[in-house]
Amino acid sequence: MMFHSAQFLALVGVAFAAFWAVSNNRWPRLMVLFVASLVFYGAWNPAPLVIFAAYCLVNWGGGHLLERVQERGVRKAILVAALCFHLGILIIYKYLDLFLGSLGSLASKLELTWKPEPIGMLLPIGLSFVAFQAISFIVDVYRRQTSGKRSLFHQALYLLFFPQVVAGPIIRSKDLLERFDAKPRVTAEEGAAAIFRIAQGIAKKLLIADVLAVSLVDPIFTNPGGYSAAECALASVAYTFQIYFDFSGYSDIAVGCGALFGFKWPENFNKPYHATNLFEFWNRWHVSLSTWLRDYLYRPLGGNQGSKFQTLRNLMLVMSLGGLWHGADWKFLLWGGIHGALLVVWRIVWWQVGKPKGEASLARKISGWLLMFNAVVFARIFFRADTMDLARAMFSQLFTFTVDMARVSSMAWVSFAACVILYAMPKVVFEKSQWLFIESPIWLRTLALIALALSIRQIASFESQPYIYFQY
Repeated sequence: MMFHSAQFLALVGVAFAAFWAVSNNRWPRLMVLFVASLVFYGAWNPAPLVIFAAYCLVNWGGGHLLERVQERGVRKAILVAALCFHLGILIIYKYLDLFLGSLGSLASKLELTWKPEPIGMLLPIGLSFVAFQAISFIVDVYRRQTSGKRSLFHQALYLLFFPQVVAGPIIRSKDLLERFDAKPRVTAEEGAAAIFRIAQGIAKKLLIADVLAVSLVDPIFTNPGGYSAAECALASVAYTFQIYFDFSGYSDIAVGCGALFGFKWPENFNKPYHATNLFEFWNRWHVSLSTWLRDYLYRPLGGNQGSKFQTLRNLMLVMSLGGLWHGADWKFLLWGGIHGALLVVWRIVWWQVGKPKGEASLARKISGWLLMFNAVVFARIFFRADTMDLARAMFSQLFTFTVDMARVSSMAWVSFAACVILYAMPKVVFEKSQWLFIESPIWLRTLALIALALSIRQIASFESQPYIYFQY
């Protein structure tokens, strides 16, 4: 059940009507959300719900124990046990086959008789996001930043809430769990804004990201040797925009759906390609993951409070592990390691040169942006390529420096130009568009939504592409 499918929109509509029909009664309205979440996840594959039930039980039991126990050593033991469970499940389902496959390859090269084989574990969709959300709760309880006295039902709804269970954003307990029992309120204007946000997300996905994928990115990354260096470079830049519109479109739908039920969540993207260095980029890109890694990994490791060596070590470790979190493939570790190494270099330069005083010059901003954007595009070749061999082939083709662009279709050029123009538009344009939608009469809003649906049917006539972050 994709976020942009008719089935999902129907589920949201039915849940919305039922939720507000019983909104004055806490348990009925929460039960509506829970049933909708089970229906949504069950439409994918209900089997992993058993795993998520175990996460709920561990957080429920661990949370209550942490509230009752005061002795520091015992509380830390409870925390470690819960973290070992959460991370253990994630490692088994997501990384065990990677490790076994790598050991098997090594055994073959060493001509050993024992050669481990991958088991073929099926990764439950959304497991990475559920695991991180579960970890954030138990750590926050340990830090006494939230209450551990939550019911098992509340824990289940927190981890399975359907607008964001599959691919985030990673929602902290203060933004969701602690608001379940509060009486929801949504004004007519807020409801219209939520619908606009959902429509915006669907348009980003189907009219921009998917068209870029089908017309330009996928053909070239599948066979880079059949294209010129210029075409490979264009596809690399196009993928950078595709993944932005794909994931930010998903986040728009998730935030919009949450708003329909009275939940206001932090933004997950803030014009990331406007950044003038990689540190700023990661403060703007997938903000819920970046802040999670900062609060639950980087700072517990010591952050930048230790020696310079420790600061650089922490940066490299966090970015490498963050890269591996994206997928069970060594190419993701390499992608994260590239970002980590570049951040380390930037931090060393910053220490040597010092923080710029006053407003940075235009030349400094432009050079910083060029370095940031090219680093992001370069590293994303490893992220996008299906195999390391294809990544190497892509780089080999780039360094042929051929400039033929004959194989780029007119549809690819139009979609690429559209994505660049739309991304470059200032936020005020989207804010004004949303305001016009909100202020318009209902019949005009309906007409606008129908026009969007017809445009999608006309332009995106190919098979819809899976959301990129659904695989993580």
